[in-house]
Amino acid sequence: MTTLPTLIVPGYRGSGPQHWQSWLQQQLPDCTRIDGIDWQQPVLAHWAGRIRDVLAQTTQPLRIIAHSFGALAAVVAVADRPEQVVQLVLVAPADPDRFDCMGLKPEQGFIDQRFSLHNVVPQRALAVDGLVIASRNDPWLAYDKAARLAASWALSLHDAGHAGHINAESGYGPWPALLDLLQTDSLPVSTLSPGAAASLRKGRGSALAAVRQLTREQLQSPQDHRLWQQKAANSP
Repeated sequence: MTTLPTLIVPGYRGSGPQHWQSWLQQQLPDCTRIDGIDWQQPVLAHWAGRIRDVLAQTTQPLRIIAHSFGALAAVVAVADRPEQVVQLVLVAPADPDRFDCMGLKPEQGFIDQRFSLHNVVPQRALAVDGLVIASRNDPWLAYDKAARLAASWALSLHDAGHAGHINAESGYGPWPALLDLLQTDSLPVSTLSPGAAASLRKGRGSALAAVRQLTREQLQSPQDHRLWQQKAANSP
């Protein structure tokens, strides 16, 4: 059994005391939850930037366990800092096409597909080991699409059956099967040297830089109705 320092990254709206992540945090030694993120504002640039900062400051490579929108943010950060991650576990990732750079796409109003997170979330091998845990009836991401993302990230795929989005709202509390999965020696651990990873995250070529650039472009877009609403709310 491998004991790894673990960083938990919740999804949109965070994870309360009944969530499986809160339970898991109590079960794993040397396990912390990331802070400094506004869970009510799923802005990829902010979330991924915070995760990447934590990875840059850690003195020991981490295992990351990320859920839902947090999984998308983790992918961006890990793409830039793979040498700081020994294992990446993405539980029920959210569909990048359901979000843009400002957050959850509106159900009505103007939507510009140029700013979809599908255009900036890395879809290449991440140079880390780990897996994607997906279910057959997840309303936030179809199983087939989860399988394609796992393949593009070069991560294993674990079929969780009909577990929904695997969150507190769907009745998920303690999750012993996940703990067993994390503690098995069959789940691989990465060993990537800092030198081998350095070329993946330089300057403008980094994954986070691409997210920030698209975010700036969306903020400058006069068509986005959410910007109009914000301007109207702030006007005298």
